[in-house]
Amino acid sequence: MARNGYQYTTSPRKLEPDYKTKKQKKRLRVVEDVPRQKIQISKEQRKHQFKVTLFVVAIFGILLTISYRNSQIDEKFSEMKNLQQELASLQKENEQTKVSIENGLNLNNIEKLAKEKLGMQKLTNKQTVYVSLPKKDYVESASEQVVIEDNKNWFEKLVDKIFNR
Repeated sequence: MARNGYQYTTSPRKLEPDYKTKKQKKRLRVVEDVPRQKIQISKEQRKHQFKVTLFVVAIFGILLTISYRNSQIDEKFSEMKNLQQELASLQKENEQTKVSIENGLNLNNIEKLAKEKLGMQKLTNKQTVYVSLPKKDYVESASEQVVIEDNKNWFEKLVDKIFNR
């Protein structure tokens, strides 16, 4: 039927049960209810229990360390997010301040404020004075003495004459 390990039929092949010999079987001893104080544990069992306990404590310590580290990372991440939000709000406020400064420097706004608050008006053609300057590029020293006469009352003139002698 089967050639070279290949099965031509559709029915599954039968497996032979795995029987253990009597030498391999260990008999389980039934322990009756004995108080704990009377049970004696061998040194090998104690070593095994100690190793298992130490392993469990080590795993618990590792998991506790990982958990603590993740909580620290989460704390720093939330602090970073808060600082980024604060930075964004400060940048937005800065941009709004720049826009308000630029609006304040607008000539139309300045003219409007000058008319409304200060009562100023635009110049007319009668107020325009044209000055002709010589085309020479040098400075002349003043040869004449310029006397400025102020409109002083009679008491100020008297005080000036007394103290300016």
